[in-house]
Amino acid sequence: MDDISQRIYVERTLAIIKPDAVHKSEEIEKIILKAGFLILQKRRLLLSPEQCSEFYAHQYGKLFFPSLTAFMSSGPIVVMTLARQNAVAHWKAMMGPDNFSIAKESHPDSLRATYGTSDLKNALHGSDTFLTAVREIRFMFPNTVIEPFQSKEKTEEYLSMNVIPVLIRGLTELCKEKPLHPCIWLADWLLNNDPSQPQINDGDILE
Repeated sequence: MDDISQRIYVERTLAIIKPDAVHKSEEIEKIILKAGFLILQKRRLLLSPEQCSEFYAHQYGKLFFPSLTAFMSSGPIVVMTLARQNAVAHWKAMMGPDNFSIAKESHPDSLRATYGTSDLKNALHGSDTFLTAVREIRFMFPNTVIEPFQSKEKTEEYLSMNVIPVLIRGLTELCKEKPLHPCIWLADWLLNNDPSQPQINDGDILE
């Protein structure tokens, strides 16, 4: 059950290796994989100042905004979609504080403390929330389709209403039939009684 839960509740976040740390991208990727993340998508690209302004639009009006967009468009970056349980929070914890000085002092083992060199050139970016991750992943990977994740309650409700009743019916029929190869028989029965597939009788077929 634990393995199934991990697959159902996997979360995605966006990670960016900034221009100042691109030369260490392979090293950083190995650390990411060792931490239990999957790298679902990866691109190396050079953003224009206009694209950077759009990506960081929520920071517009702040004093560092011009410097941020100029820096992020100054060289190639590596963008990745990362996946694991609690991906957003875990990636933020791995990166450490935005402020390089604080990261060095309070989180010396964090990635920003290791690979950053200043508050601006702090090596990495990560999404703040799940909803931010959805927007940022779509920005960097425009063809990505992100399905909403069901809550645990919704998943249990779906199983109890749609899956378990069909399975009970199938097992009941299996006990009645007592076939020579029960697993194959049950698999065929489930395929023929899939509630998500329309059932067509001969009388329904139009000539």
